[in-house]
Amino acid sequence: MTSETTSPMTGDNANGTPNTTNENTENTNTNTTSTPSAIEAATSNAPASAPMITPGVTTMHAWQVRENPGPIEDDPLEWIEKPIPKPGPGQALIRVLACGVCRTDLHVSEGDLPAHLPHVTPGHEVVGEIVALGADQGVDIHGQRVELRVGERVGVAWLRHTCGECDYCVSGKENLCRHSLYNGWDANGGYAEYMVAPDDYIYPLDGLLNSGYSLETAAPLMCAGIIGYRALKRTGLLDGVTFADIEAGRARERIAEIVGHRPALGLYGFGGSAHITAQVALALGMRVHVLTRGRDAQRLALNLGCASANDAYDQPDEPLDAAIIFAPVGAIVPPALEALRSGGVLSLAGIHMSDVPPLNYEQHLFHEKEIRSVESNTRRDGREFLAFAATHPIKIDAHPYPLDQAQSALKDLKAGAFTGAAVLMPGNTEQ
Repeated sequence: MTSETTSPMTGDNANGTPNTTNENTENTNTNTTSTPSAIEAATSNAPASAPMITPGVTTMHAWQVRENPGPIEDDPLEWIEKPIPKPGPGQALIRVLACGVCRTDLHVSEGDLPAHLPHVTPGHEVVGEIVALGADQGVDIHGQRVELRVGERVGVAWLRHTCGECDYCVSGKENLCRHSLYNGWDANGGYAEYMVAPDDYIYPLDGLLNSGYSLETAAPLMCAGIIGYRALKRTGLLDGVTFADIEAGRARERIAEIVGHRPALGLYGFGGSAHITAQVALALGMRVHVLTRGRDAQRLALNLGCASANDAYDQPDEPLDAAIIFAPVGAIVPPALEALRSGGVLSLAGIHMSDVPPLNYEQHLFHEKEIRSVESNTRRDGREFLAFAATHPIKIDAHPYPLDQAQSALKDLKAGAFTGAAVLMPGNTEQ
């Protein structure tokens, strides 16, 4: 069982290999966590109403990946009607109210990340409401067992299951568990009207939604936000900074004290995750330089308060203490390394990336420059970030699509047709 305390906001990383599962995979892993009081505010005040499935309704609409996926332009997803799943022990049935569209969904749909579950339903940025609970339900929040309630609004993210027993799990690095499972890859996700998720991997969201976020602006926080926060931690700029420092408003001073100056952070690519991460970094007192294609994305970056916005292959306006690559383009790695100061860290936030060109040791890596990958996130990352978001308003550039237009949203994502994040809204289905 993982023992987590209010420790420095850091973590090592590697790659894990998920196994296969289905919608009724039972999760028995329970991690005890001690986290700051802001989480209480972000997970309280559930509505009194208890929505139920309409009597007599036993089926739902959902998207699933075809047997032979391919380019999104060829429509690799199919729109189906199927039985509403039932929650097993330790699980909840969730009515999907909004589901963010992530680039990982595009990789799964096109087969770049072969689905671990045949005909899987993509989607892992889910905001919904609980409509039914299996036996033995509840979730650990700051070391206490919190009972979930029918009618409660909750979030579901990428990570679905870890074993709770391996060296990684018991040392607070559950994102590296070799038995990890993921929503929308190993089990059916949120491109549907309903989904099942394990209680221990559900985030209560009533407090967050009561703090000013709408359904469509909260959904991208569940992956784009959490993974971006994890990628920021991987840069090392938050080493030595505790969540208590952030909660007490001491983070800016602590970061400047540890780094020795106000740090400069570079963000390569400026889509759903990057535009959220930029706002977190700005709130923590960093100077943010955005390097991305597209004038609209550059304008958005400047409007959010970033110090500069240039093309992805340009050099930033000043040497960078750290950088994060969000774009799945390996060719960006060499210029990003060249942009770093001595001792700088490059964090790679994507689950999939094209090949990285050969690097020159003296030009790209000497002077103790580092490259760090990002593998998923821990639940602690999720709780910390969502608590931060509840007390530090983040502007989400959200673009809603009806659920039955998911393939159109993915096509637009691939084409770079919008800035920010696309969000599927099941209640707005056109068919």
